[in-house]
Amino acid sequence: MDSDLTHALRAIGSGFDAAVALAQTYRDPAASPSAALLVDRPLQPEPAPFGTDRLPLRWYQDRAEALKARLPEVDAILLATKFNQIYFTGCFRGGDSRRSWVLLPAREADAAHWFIPRIDLALVEAWWATSCTTYFCDPHAADGYPNEGRVTPGNRVDLFAWMLENLKGKGYRTIGIDATLGEAERAAIEAILPGVTFVPIAAPCQAMRARKTPEEVALTQRVYRYFDRLHCFARDYILARGTDATDFEIGMVMRIFGIHLLLQDVQRDGKPHSAIGVDVTAHYVRCGPATAYPHPNQFFCNRVQRGEPLYVNSDMYLGGYGGECYRNYQIAPVAPHQEKMWQVVADTAQIMVEGCRPGRRCCDVAHDVHAYQVKHGMADYIYHRPGHGQGMNHEGHQMPCLSLGDETPIEAGMMFSVEPGLYDTQRGLGINPSDTILVTEKGGVLMSRVPFSREWSFLTL
Repeated sequence: MDSDLTHALRAIGSGFDAAVALAQTYRDPAASPSAALLVDRPLQPEPAPFGTDRLPLRWYQDRAEALKARLPEVDAILLATKFNQIYFTGCFRGGDSRRSWVLLPAREADAAHWFIPRIDLALVEAWWATSCTTYFCDPHAADGYPNEGRVTPGNRVDLFAWMLENLKGKGYRTIGIDATLGEAERAAIEAILPGVTFVPIAAPCQAMRARKTPEEVALTQRVYRYFDRLHCFARDYILARGTDATDFEIGMVMRIFGIHLLLQDVQRDGKPHSAIGVDVTAHYVRCGPATAYPHPNQFFCNRVQRGEPLYVNSDMYLGGYGGECYRNYQIAPVAPHQEKMWQVVADTAQIMVEGCRPGRRCCDVAHDVHAYQVKHGMADYIYHRPGHGQGMNHEGHQMPCLSLGDETPIEAGMMFSVEPGLYDTQRGLGINPSDTILVTEKGGVLMSRVPFSREWSFLTL
C-alpha cells in the first residue's frame, strides 16, 4: 500500500474521533481559536431558526401556484426535470435514469398528479400526491407488473407515450413542459393527443429558481453559519497537524465534522421527508500541484508541504439549500509570484461583491474581474468565468452566470458563487476560493463570515 495512503488511513482513525468530539465542542463558534478572525457582514440576512430544516409543503404549493399565474395560457404544467420537480413540489427523491413526470393542472388548486416508477411510489405518496400512476420499472413491459402477479415478458413500453395515454380525455388543450421535446416525442404527441399544444416553459421555471424567496435566503444563510464553524475547524486542524496531514485526511475529517455539526441541530426520525437535501462534501481538498488545475483528475492523498498552496473546499446543504465555501491557504515560505496571485484573487473577490448589485448585468461583473486580472499580469492563468448562479443541491450550477457572454440583469434575490480563480500549471500553483454572494437591494454580501484576509490565509506550520 502507498505510504502516503497508509499514513492518511492511520491518521483518520483518530481524526474521525477528533472530528466528532470537536463537533460538540465547536457548537459555540468561540471555542475555535480561528473564530476570532471571522468577520461581521452587516448586510447578511437572519438565518432560519433551528427547527426550520427544510421548506414546508405550503411553500412548494405556493411556488406551483405562482408558476401557474405566470403561465395563464396553459391548461396544465408538466414537469419532467428533476430540479423543477423538487423546486415546485418539494418531493426530494434519490432518482436515477427512470423517467417521471408531475402534472399541475391550472384549474386544480394544490393538485399534483404523478407518473412515476413503482420504486418511488411510497415516497411520493408520503409527501404530496393527488394521484400516482405507476409503471413497474424501466424498461417496462406492457404486462410486466409482478407486484400484481403479472410477469409477461417483452412488449416494451414507450414511457413518454404511456404518460400521454394517461392524459387522454382530460380536456387539456395547451400544456406547458419544462423539458426539450425530441422528434419521437413530438410524433407521440401528435398520435396520442392530436390538437394538444405543448409549449416550452423552462425559461420561466429557471427565472423563478434564480430569484430566491426570503425563506430560501434564510435557510441558505443558516447553512453558511455552519460553514463558518467548519472552516474554523479546518484551519485549526491544519495548524495542529501541520505537515503530518494529507489533503485526503483533511477532507475526510472535515466531512465527518461537518455532518455531525449540522445533524446535531436537525430534527429527524429516520422517516422520509425529514433531514432531506442534506450533504457535506470535502472530497476536493488538495495541496501542491493538484491545485493548479480547475478540474483535476488525480486522486488526492499528498502530504501538506511548506511553500505550497493548500485548497480547502466544502459544499454543504440543508433542505436542499446551501452552496460552496472554499478557502486557499499559502504555507510559508510563500514565493513572491504566489503572493501576488493570491492578492489578485482576493482583490477580485471584493470586486465581485461590490459589483453584484441590482441593475448591473452579469457580464459587467465578469468584465471587471477579468480586466483586473489582465491588468495585473494574470492573463495566462485565467481559465474560467468568475461565478455561476447558485442552485439547489440537485442542480448546483444555475443560470444566470457571471460570465462575459451573459447579459442577464442582476436582481435582488439572486445568488452567485465567488470563484475568480487563477491557475499556474508550470509552477504547480492554483488559487480559487468560493463563497456565495447574495444580491440585496443595497448591494452584494458574502454569506459566510470566513475572511479572505492575509491573516487567515497565510499559515506557518
